[in-house]
Amino acid sequence: MTHFTVTAVDGAARAGVLRTAHGDVPTPAFMPIGTKGTVKGVHPDELRALGTTILLGNTYHLHLRPGEDLIAELGGLHAFMGWDGPILTDSGGYQVFSLRHTITRVDDDAVTFRSVYDGDLIRLTPEAAASIQRKLGSDIAMCLDHVPPAGITRDALEDAVRRTTLWAARQRAEERAPGQLVFGIAQGHTDDELRRRSIAELAELDFDGYALGGLAIGEERGQMLETTAWAAPLLPVEKPRYFMGIGDPAGILDVIERGIDVFDCVWPTRLGRTGTALTHEGRLNLKNARFVRDDRPLDEHCACPACERFSRAYLRHLVNQNELLGLRLLSLHNLRFLLELTAGARNAIDDGRFAAYKREALAQVAPVQEEVA
Repeated sequence: MTHFTVTAVDGAARAGVLRTAHGDVPTPAFMPIGTKGTVKGVHPDELRALGTTILLGNTYHLHLRPGEDLIAELGGLHAFMGWDGPILTDSGGYQVFSLRHTITRVDDDAVTFRSVYDGDLIRLTPEAAASIQRKLGSDIAMCLDHVPPAGITRDALEDAVRRTTLWAARQRAEERAPGQLVFGIAQGHTDDELRRRSIAELAELDFDGYALGGLAIGEERGQMLETTAWAAPLLPVEKPRYFMGIGDPAGILDVIERGIDVFDCVWPTRLGRTGTALTHEGRLNLKNARFVRDDRPLDEHCACPACERFSRAYLRHLVNQNELLGLRLLSLHNLRFLLELTAGARNAIDDGRFAAYKREALAQVAPVQEEVA
């Protein structure tokens, strides 16, 4: 069965359907991140009501706590976390390489690091990444990749690209869960030759989908978007394209415009937990004193649980008192905002008016100037 179908195009932007063992995902799609088996502060039923179609789980953290064997014993990640929709699991590579102070060795066989929880020494191989994700039972498993930091030498970047292909080939050959799709991850930062090489090598391995990794890790936004613009079309046209780690409104629309189908970020819930709301007026810092008597909803265009019932003044009170309800409501609101933004983009591609939609949306979400609280 074909697991991905492009249903409409508008310029480089694409709308489609990604078919998984636990349901279809209309694309473009934003994936909320459930790092440790939960999107922080949000019930699975609430996620579904907000319009979530797919979640991301974190292999690194789930492997360390509570462990994939326990999760498998209890029915797999879907049953364990009470979510019956599609789940993508990352390989753990990004977490390992972003926690560079914990790494003790990187070689062609594996990356060795110390657990952030108890300091235990762990060796993560491509085979282990495949086995962990097989036991978790995710719908989409990501290949282990070598994620180099921004600013490294070209020789080091070339070595990371070579190792990423080597690891991808080994994981590609491993057993997977029933119906589980496997995506390869292209590296190369913004280097034209190395990025093209990585994409070509991974395409030869014939994965179910492909991700652009090694971007949004510190490079200038213009460089990131320029690279995405020429790199995305190099990925197999009949396979889904995943940009790892972007979730601001402008960034979402920018990568959709360049041909990306799926993306993820912790940003909306993290913003919510710091008292910030995404609205059609821009970002609102609810800690700001100007909201103390503001009886309006966060966003008059929104029907989320925060906007349906509560005022900005009340939400400001909750945030300033560090009440969990306030942080939860802002997380719900921010998730709905980005999910609706993405759904609107999908509809606009279907209608052949994505450029106008993006222009109108960005005009609305331009940041406002906040007063000092």
